[in-house]
Amino acid sequence: MTLIKDITNYMEQLAPLSLQESYDNAGLIVGDPNEEVKGVLSTLDCTEAVVEEAIQAGCNLIIAHHPIVFKGLKKLNGKNYVERVVIKAIKNDIAIYASHTNLDHVEGGVNFKIAEKLGLQNVKILQPKKNLLKKLVTFVPVEHGQKVLDALYEAGAGQIGDYKNCSFRVEGTGTFRPTGGANPFIGTVDKDEEVKEFRIEVILQAHQEYAILHALKKAHPYEEVAYYLSNLENDLAQVGAGAIGSLDEALEESSFLQYLKESMALSTIRHTPLLGKKIQKVAVCGGAGGFLINDAIRQGADVFVTADYKYHEFFDAENKIIICDIGHYESEVYTKELIISYLSEKFSNFAILKSQVNTNPVQYF
Repeated sequence: MTLIKDITNYMEQLAPLSLQESYDNAGLIVGDPNEEVKGVLSTLDCTEAVVEEAIQAGCNLIIAHHPIVFKGLKKLNGKNYVERVVIKAIKNDIAIYASHTNLDHVEGGVNFKIAEKLGLQNVKILQPKKNLLKKLVTFVPVEHGQKVLDALYEAGAGQIGDYKNCSFRVEGTGTFRPTGGANPFIGTVDKDEEVKEFRIEVILQAHQEYAILHALKKAHPYEEVAYYLSNLENDLAQVGAGAIGSLDEALEESSFLQYLKESMALSTIRHTPLLGKKIQKVAVCGGAGGFLINDAIRQGADVFVTADYKYHEFFDAENKIIICDIGHYESEVYTKELIISYLSEKFSNFAILKSQVNTNPVQYF
């Protein structure tokens, strides 16, 4: 039996809630996490029509990219679409979960899906986040050093870019005196002891702290484990905004625009003037990505594919890059496929369906 919390916990392995922006409201918005899952419906937005679609399909969990509730609800009387969606979901025992900016910020997330649709290679985060890394230092008897390191690696520590199981260790002498009611693994109460120890250092992501400290204490032989954590200023290359990669072959600008239109199933593209050079390096950001324009230029992108550009913001291209505004919905709609693909790797005992409702509030004539 699969519970809703099993699904949400798995989603948060890909996109931890701690990675969402402060204004966001990702997570389980409606529903009991201990309910059994009968079916999952993946959608970009959760509207009344989507809830009705879930009812008809026998799905009791909706996973959306955009949270239906952004601000606190003081009343639930159906005066607007947000309240009506929540009421309809509750009445029909349907849970609503959102994976929003946290899913934007990870490798394999929303922006990497756009890059996949465009066939980009060597895709990286465009603007890595800072202040998400910590350093753990601990002291372990030499003969237990590898066992403790293996436990830390298994819990997620020691990942630096494309390298795993990274650590630093140096041998030294640890001193201590067990006192009172201590039950020491090494040594005798009220007697000074010396032990050959490794000083071990590993890097971890901040959201992994609890799991890694739990693994440390479980694997460590000492009754009292000595360790300390410090915050790092380093960029975390695996987490951040936007993505950047390269086409297999450079395209003429007009050919790229046609390729973009076909790859993303677009009816229109708003773009800055063409610059008369070929397109190969492409930066992308689902949704409103204007804040990344300088990162795209600095990293040498020929074009920046995003959405929600205002008139005066197009001038920021400064004839250094082509900005392509493809629309918010159009840039993120393939998130539905991303969610289904990810969940299907783990769960096969119930239906995982893609919503057929077009929730785009913007129409073109």
